[in-house]
This record gives sequence, structure tokens and C-alpha cells, in this order.
Amino acid sequence: MHMGHCRGAVVGDALASLLEFAGHKVIREYYVNDAGGQVDVLARSVHLRYREALGETVEIPEGLYPGDYLVPVGQSLAKEFGDRYVGAPEGEWLVVFRTQAVAAMMVMIRADLALLGIEHEVFASEAELQAAKKPDAAEAELRSRDLVYDGVLEAPKGETPDDWEPVELPLFRSTQFGDDQDRPIKKSNGSWTYFGADLAYHFQKSQSADQLIDIWGADHGGTVKRIVAAVAALTGGKTRFDVKLVQMVRLLRNGEPVKMSKRSGNFVTLADVVREVGKDVVRFTMLTRRSDAQMDFDFAKVVEASKDNPVFYVQYAHARIASLHRRAEEAGITPIAADLSRLDTDELALVQLAAQFPRLVEIASTAREPHRIAFYLYDLAAAFHALWNVGNDRPDRRFLVIEDPQATAARLFLASAIGQIIRNGLAIMGVEAVSEMK
Repeated sequence: MHMGHCRGAVVGDALASLLEFAGHKVIREYYVNDAGGQVDVLARSVHLRYREALGETVEIPEGLYPGDYLVPVGQSLAKEFGDRYVGAPEGEWLVVFRTQAVAAMMVMIRADLALLGIEHEVFASEAELQAAKKPDAAEAELRSRDLVYDGVLEAPKGETPDDWEPVELPLFRSTQFGDDQDRPIKKSNGSWTYFGADLAYHFQKSQSADQLIDIWGADHGGTVKRIVAAVAALTGGKTRFDVKLVQMVRLLRNGEPVKMSKRSGNFVTLADVVREVGKDVVRFTMLTRRSDAQMDFDFAKVVEASKDNPVFYVQYAHARIASLHRRAEEAGITPIAADLSRLDTDELALVQLAAQFPRLVEIASTAREPHRIAFYLYDLAAAFHALWNVGNDRPDRRFLVIEDPQATAARLFLASAIGQIIRNGLAIMGVEAVSEMK
């Protein structure tokens, strides 16, 4: 998995946790695109690595996957099959290599997700969906509502390709829902388009869930309107369906673009980044902007110990609170009932900000925007740090004032509440609330 996948994975997992915190029952599902032309490309790429493992010198042509992550897959196949498929026609080995390549990729993907602390309850296979004839059922349902018909697409705009010819295809009436043309659900060879397969997948999901949320890369933004319209048609509008678009991540090091790794196939892997800066840094940073906004991930800045680094700033607030309670215990301060009337105006302003958390959770979950939690935690941490720093110049405003047990009790209570909110918010984000900074 590369860093584009990483951002989508974190956004989806944090959104699931946010909805759970807000009281929903959530099932995390990973949709495996194991059908269609790209999976055949994967199988052909693995076949080259298989031949390479048997001693052949190979070059990866344009259009196949060059990454060294396929080398172990080829070696495994060479060990299992020997040279049986070296000179065999593609038809003899394509399905076998495709099946084994997908299985190997899923092992790698699960391992990468585990580095981020992400687990899915369900892994749904597109190939199994098609084998079970689910797209046929979705087509039949849409035809019964006159939302799919057999028709011919308009010729491409501009210069018509020499190989273009009008072909009758099953078309979804997406123009009824604001699209610029009706869309085919099958190709001319009878196989399902991505759109047709997606229809079937969502039709199946809607039968066991009252809300559906997809996490997509921003490059698929042009298809959102039609798939949302199709799901609305299939479910009669009873199933809420949201698509969250996630922009790619630009990797920087001290402001300079990070060179891509030829070894990994011209991308930087999620695993490499997590191992360098840590899970918590990666997860928090992925949520510091709206998912549909471009993001820069600078290796130097995300580990910076400064106010400008929200990961550090929020965790530092929690560590300060943990340190405060340790110091109180060391000083022999006995817990007493807190008289909150001892809190002054600035401290009550922090209380007011803290009191917004339940409402913030409600708003963020309704809007499907987990980044709001990160924004709020940064504001809360900033307000706490500001209150803390007042005590640097005024000893009477410190959280621990030995000669004033009542004020100390009230401020310790306030600090405990802020710490609990930070823990709750970080838990939603999948980030640890540390008790001390190293």
C-alpha cells in the first residue's frame, strides 16, 4: 500500500470509530477489486517474476507492475509449479496466477493495515460477487423500474477513433440524475463495467445496512453522482449513501519532494513511512485536513516538537496533564471535593470549550468528517497550554498551589476533564494518548 491508500484507510477507520462513539453499529469492510483487466495485468506481472525466479532475465514492459514486492510471489509460484507454466499459453496459467497473486497481495495489505492499527470485519470479493450473479440481480431490479435499457452510446466527441463502432449495450439512465449521458453497465464483450459491478455490490450491501459510506480516491470523483443515483434507485431512497473522496498525499522532506522508490514500483510504501515516523504521527497527520483537500506530508515537520505540529501539541497537552497528576501525588496532595466556583474567567472559558465536545462529535458524525476531531483537539490543547503558561509568570495561577488546596482541587478536576476529552478524541482517531514525551 502506498501513501494515497494510507490516507483513505485512516479516514475510513477514524470515521468508523467516530460513528461508533456517536452510538452507531459499524461494520468495517474492505472491497477487493479482484475482477477485471487490472487483475489480469497483475497476473501477467507475476508471471514475469515467476520466470525470473526460474533463472530467466526479464524486463518489465510498460503497462505491467514493476515493483519488487512481486518478486516473492513469483518465487513462491516457481517453487510450487516448477517450470510448468514457463512456455505455456496464457490461458493455462492466467486464472491460477491471478488467484495466487490476489491472495498474496491481500496478505501484504492486511500487514500494512495492521501497522496502522486497522482491522476489517469483512473482506468482500468483487470476483465472488460476480460469480454469484449479483450484478444480474441488480440489472433485473433496475430494468423492472425502467432505469436500465438497451441502447447505443453516442460517438466520442471530437475525432472518432477508427475502431469505434456503435454497439448496443445495457445503459443506466444516469441522465435522469444529472449525468451528461447514460452509462453502460456492461462492456461489448459481455463483462461488467466497474459501474455495473459497483451497482451490484451496493445493492447487496443495502439489504443489510441502513447507511453506506464509501471511501474513494479523488480521481474517481466523476462517477460519484451516478453511483449515488443508482443506489438511491435500487433502495428507493431508504439507504443513506455517502462517498468520501480522499485526495492524494504529497511526500516532502524538509520541503523538498521525496524521490519515489523504483524498488517498490515508483511509490513510497505505507510501511516505510509508518516505520520511520510512527503510527500515531501518520494517523493524526492524515486527519489534519479535510479528506478532499490536497495534503503535504513533510517527514521533518510531522515529528517537530513545536506548536506548529498538531500531533506533538495535542499529545504534549495530555502528557502535561499526566505529569501534573504525578506531581500532585508526589507532593502528597490529598484529593478533595472540587469547588468549581474557584475557577476564574479564563479557566471557565476552557470549560466552555471542553463542553462543546459532545456536540462536536454529533456534528462530525452527521457530516462524516473525522478531521473535525483533530481540529477541535488542537484548539483544546492550545487553550490548555495557554492557561498552563500563565502560571510561568504568576505562581498563584498554577495548577498546583500548595497553599491553596481548594483552587488546586478545582484546577486538578479541570485538568482531569481535559485529559479525558483528549483521550476520547485521540481514541476516535486511533492515536495513543501518551503520558510522557520522549
